[in-house]
Amino acid sequence: MRGWEKIMTNKEVYKKTLKFSTRVFLWDTLAFLILAACAVGGFFGAQKLWDKGLIGLGGGLLIGIIIIVIMLRYVSFTYKAAQIAMMTKGVTEGTLPEDVIGEGKKIVRERFTTVAIYFAATGLIKGIFRQVGRGITKLGESIGGDTGSAVGSAVSGAINVVVAYLCDCCLGWIFYRKDEKSGKATLQGAALFFKHGKTFIKNMGRVAGIGGISLLAIGGAFFGIAYVICLQFPDAFRSLAAEITNAFANGSATAKSAWLRDILQNPTTLTIAAAVIIALFFWSVVHSTFVRPFVLVGVLRNYIQSGIEDMPTEQSYEAVAKVSPKFRKLQAEV
Repeated sequence: MRGWEKIMTNKEVYKKTLKFSTRVFLWDTLAFLILAACAVGGFFGAQKLWDKGLIGLGGGLLIGIIIIVIMLRYVSFTYKAAQIAMMTKGVTEGTLPEDVIGEGKKIVRERFTTVAIYFAATGLIKGIFRQVGRGITKLGESIGGDTGSAVGSAVSGAINVVVAYLCDCCLGWIFYRKDEKSGKATLQGAALFFKHGKTFIKNMGRVAGIGGISLLAIGGAFFGIAYVICLQFPDAFRSLAAEITNAFANGSATAKSAWLRDILQNPTTLTIAAAVIIALFFWSVVHSTFVRPFVLVGVLRNYIQSGIEDMPTEQSYEAVAKVSPKFRKLQAEV
């Protein structure tokens, strides 16, 4: 497919695939409510029965985390993969079906016969990109001592900021190269970044800028809401702060930072900390489901277009293999 004669703008692709974001947001919100219910129920239950609310809080959080990990692993991530599949179709074919959710899930099922294969592929992609980042840091250290290390670390840090986007783009490439085995397509997708790194680093400013604005606007709004709600339970925070103080005193809890101990032992700052945590959670959900996909469309388009115009070569593979043992192992298997 030549593919670029029929163009859908980034905004059009985003709007057509927004249904996935809505579904993911609903699932993530349900996950938070389950986690919150387990934590609150554990705290008040243990507080009433044994006067050990802190232990109940920890137990409730553990149970809630187990539930939502199982739930989100097989539902939320499937929607996210299907959204990337439809974004890929939109930017390469210039058209999307009316039933984007049904078609997206169908493509995911066809490309990954089991959920286990999908997670194995995405885990491998993340591992390769992380190893590439660490390899660049080591290369800088070997070339220029402290200065080289600083340069290498800066470049590696830049890569880590966009590593999630690159993983999604690599997954998009696997969907695009539907006639290739997923292992071979993964090799190509990982090599694309190394071959066209300058093209993708140009997206850094946009990614960082939109992320910062999103954090201030969305995170700030959720903090205000969460703080007002937390203020309605002063007794609970006083009790929790007292238990934390006792835990530090008897040695059952430790904290290296004195300022962290002060925050956790003071009911007022503990309330603020709880509101911050809640706000960050909801910001991450809203940002990842509604804001991030808008940025991803543009990054994905650049990524795939670069691959179409200049496919990775054996030399590209060798360059990545030098800094990523995971890539080298996959290359040998393929």
